Amino acid sequence: MKVTVGPDPSLVYRPDVDPEVAKDKASFRNYTSGPLLDRVFTTYKLMHTHQTVDFVRGKHAQFGGFSYKKMTVMEAVDLLDGLVDESDPDVDFPNSFHAFQTAEGIRKAHPDKDWFHLVGLLHDLGKVLALFGEPQWAVVGDTFPVGCRPQASVVFRDSTFQDNPDLQDPRYSTELGMYQPHCGLDRVLMSWGHDEYMYQVMKFNKFSLPPEAFYMIRFHSFYPWHTGSDYQQLCSQQDLAMLPWVQEFNKFDLYTKCPDLPDVDKLRPYYQGLIDKYCPGILSW
Repeated sequence: MKVTVGPDPSLVYRPDVDPEVAKDKASFRNYTSGPLLDRVFTTYKLMHTHQTVDFVRGKHAQFGGFSYKKMTVMEAVDLLDGLVDESDPDVDFPNSFHAFQTAEGIRKAHPDKDWFHLVGLLHDLGKVLALFGEPQWAVVGDTFPVGCRPQASVVFRDSTFQDNPDLQDPRYSTELGMYQPHCGLDRVLMSWGHDEYMYQVMKFNKFSLPPEAFYMIRFHSFYPWHTGSDYQQLCSQQDLAMLPWVQEFNKFDLYTKCPDLPDVDKLRPYYQGLIDKYCPGILSW
């Protein structure tokens, strides 16, 4: 079964200028115009309306039992090929190739860090949420903390949050909201999507990867933090120490229809070895 998921807004619509300058739509790179831009804006409007503290807590309760599917990591990689990008339905290579491309880019630049190579393969596996019936705005796109006022670099901040009930709630509408200063991102409730879900899958299944890997997975779409330099008031020293690793990962997480497609069949044994080392067997999703 093919499931249509729209263009990941994190990949379609990215700042290409200094975050301090990028305060309005015109400052952002616009890969196409017209309908796609409108669709991306609509996705963020839905996300920024419905991603509330109660919504996110509900998703943690819904998926926190990890009872949706039993499968290996490689089966999840193959499952990504059931997702169709509605912006380009005739794409001529499988979605899983992006995972292998990302992993191979990291492997070339960091040959001594096999755990980092595996992160490249794992980073988008949380998008299987779409196969479990989740709407696009609860799967893809930039993430942000719920429970406090959105900060300046959150995409479309000034035009998409008007109907979010949390911003009318004094508990959640200040700069700190429900958090303590420098409480640490591990104590922050992030908007629900493929980053947070995969991070929770990794924790539940006890992946034996280093802390840097968990940060990369959980925060690779948290552009307001790793690119916009916002939400510093919530960060601990540990978060700041991990930030360069998240930024390093994001150099490789670029959606490109590279003509040099990886020979996945040749690569599978290497990555299966990494899976066997760090996250073997049938996992709970």
